Amino acid sequence: MKKNIFFFVVFLSLAFQAAAQADKVLGFWLTEKKDAQVQIVKTADGKYNGTIVWLDKPYEDDGSIKLDDKNPSLALQKRTIMGLPLLKNFVYNSKDKEWRGGTIYDPDSGNTYDCYMWFEGDQNLLKIKGYILGMRFIGRKSEWHRENVLRK
Repeated sequence: MKKNIFFFVVFLSLAFQAAAQADKVLGFWLTEKKDAQVQIVKTADGKYNGTIVWLDKPYEDDGSIKLDDKNPSLALQKRTIMGLPLLKNFVYNSKDKEWRGGTIYDPDSGNTYDCYMWFEGDQNLLKIKGYILGMRFIGRKSEWHRENVLRK
């Protein structure tokens, strides 16, 4: 009986450690160009999503709010860039220590790419790579810096 309890406690401990590692991606991130801040949250179904919560320049030169005007869907071209879902449906893979299976949207081009994210030591520097056609070796890598608070 004591042996079973011991294994149960060890199993729970490992499960909590994996969850804690997975949640290290949560928070506010400044994009590589330093023109947007993205908040990554965990949804009720355990997936990780990121939304633009701050823009360096939220308005066009004419004073109008920046819209998702490069989106291929005409209906979505009326969305504002502020509040735009950028990262969707990531799941943490504890074996490879990365978030995968998600997509990243590029409002500058209107394209959506398959994507994965990871840390290389520094938990304040998130590496992100978008790729196409399931070929992870083809794509573009970006580095986002952790921020402690929402920018105003």
